[in-house]
Amino acid sequence: MTLRPSTMRLACMFLSILLFGAAGLLLFISLQDPTELAPQQVPGVKFNMRPQQPRQDPPPGRFRDGDSRAPTARVSRDLSSRAPGGLNLPAPDQPPPHLQTGARPRVRQRRRRLLIKKMPAATATPANSSAGPAVRPQPGARDGRWAVLQRTQQERKRLMREACAKYRASSSRRAVTPRHVSRIFVEDRHRVLYCEVPKAGCSNWKRVLMVLAGLASSTASIQHDTVHYGSALKRLDTFGRQGILHRLRTYTKMLFVREPFERLVSAFRDKFEHPNSYYHPVFGKAILARYRANASREALRTGSGVRFPEFVQYLLDVHRPVGMDIHWDHVSRLCSPCLIDYDFVGKFESMEDDANFFLSLVRAPRNLTFPRFKDRHSQEARTTARITHQYFAQLSALQRQRAYDFYYMDYLMFNYSKPFADLY
Repeated sequence: MTLRPSTMRLACMFLSILLFGAAGLLLFISLQDPTELAPQQVPGVKFNMRPQQPRQDPPPGRFRDGDSRAPTARVSRDLSSRAPGGLNLPAPDQPPPHLQTGARPRVRQRRRRLLIKKMPAATATPANSSAGPAVRPQPGARDGRWAVLQRTQQERKRLMREACAKYRASSSRRAVTPRHVSRIFVEDRHRVLYCEVPKAGCSNWKRVLMVLAGLASSTASIQHDTVHYGSALKRLDTFGRQGILHRLRTYTKMLFVREPFERLVSAFRDKFEHPNSYYHPVFGKAILARYRANASREALRTGSGVRFPEFVQYLLDVHRPVGMDIHWDHVSRLCSPCLIDYDFVGKFESMEDDANFFLSLVRAPRNLTFPRFKDRHSQEARTTARITHQYFAQLSALQRQRAYDFYYMDYLMFNYSKPFADLY
């Protein structure tokens, strides 16, 4: 049977419409943003503007995916086989992730507004000064003091991100390894990660974490050796790959920093001006043998009596006789702030305000405040800017400049001003 020309035209038009519709559907699918289909991640605990009840202890087995265990060779390779989305953390305004989809979780997402990450534009604050007397603001309080502390946090994190973007452009593309998180301590009950910076209040911060974890009733009852040589607090690198990633994505990550020269002098006074069974024989003997002409036999035997200019010579020597130590290493290397998106950046110079503000944000018990006592050598004055200048006056202008260059990223990243006028 022969089809009429009009019938053939209608059939061709029908097929053309079908093909055009199919092509349009394929084009529409190809133009969709694939990130809309991927689970979103937000670093840290989200601070709610509304007062909440204290966080309950996690039920047994909650962190089963990250139970403490020594890092294996598989983990040490670099955690490159990451969970979906890896550790490419989103912009601060993104909503928190949920494990389920649907209308109800999305409503909760809209209700949970970030306290720190959704703040008005901040103005620069003096880097080396305290903001005033210590306070313990409660979540939901909207007084001027609360707002100042919020803006200070936003400004610190903005400056840190800008420094990282300018000088550490490749860091965001690197994978987090156990080495990057080896100085981070974990407190699971309040979901806190603390990066230890020695000589910036780390002993008392570890005491606070132990109280938060229910391991002690007060910070005053915890001895120095228990803090530093006990195993009460877990490090993040002792967890498996999933445990590390889970905590980096969902816990509140914080660190406290200190003016770099002041921190260096504090470390020198602590380790070399007092008897020490480790730093004298390990570092002291090597420093005296290399940098002191005609060192006495007694000095070479004990390693005692290292002078500050000799210590700085060792610090600046690219061929150090002994390696770097955490007490004078850069914060940018200890805590990897260009790779790990810290939610809270505190300063030693404004410790009480910053620490008690942070404790309020994580819903710590009301009676827990940051301790004021000096951990060791309590009769000796704390290292101040005046004392720091006295020590650095023993150096030449070139040595001071080289020391400033050594800590330049810490000065830049945490907005500390140049300590000497002749530095460039």
